[in-house]
Amino acid sequence: MNKNTFETALGAFVLIVAVIFLILSYRMSNISSGSGFTILADFSGIGGLKAGDSVQISGVKIGTISDVSLNTDTYLARVSMDIDDNIQIPDDTAALISSESLLGGRFMLLEPGASDTYLEDGGRIIYTQAPQNLEQLLGQFIFSVQDSKDEDASSDDQFPEDQDL
Repeated sequence: MNKNTFETALGAFVLIVAVIFLILSYRMSNISSGSGFTILADFSGIGGLKAGDSVQISGVKIGTISDVSLNTDTYLARVSMDIDDNIQIPDDTAALISSESLLGGRFMLLEPGASDTYLEDGGRIIYTQAPQNLEQLLGQFIFSVQDSKDEDASSDDQFPEDQDL
């Protein structure tokens, strides 16, 4: 009986720790309780952006990506963002998909405009920029370096070194 009491107490302790862990995880994840408003933006490509990624202004999280879908009218990627209720987004704001690091991880970066009119629930950001493709940028850099080396080599052939006259 003594062994059963110990196992029961240990099981209760593990259960309590698990519940505390879940509560802390929920609070630290900044999951909104439904307050706020939703705005939309269409992109030619989203480069790995997914629901749950953050929406930021100047590095401060102001919301989350709630949905990513295909706009069947324009065949563009439609991104829905849940924005905190205490934030006002000017209607001439630009939305850019940015990388957290070289290893990946995407977030939505909003660059507010100067308009005095603000987006409301269901409003759409018109100015958008798809993410830069890192592989494509590296390829362009490598080929530009190679081209400049080839040009240097061909210019050396055209102008022989000074010879004794």
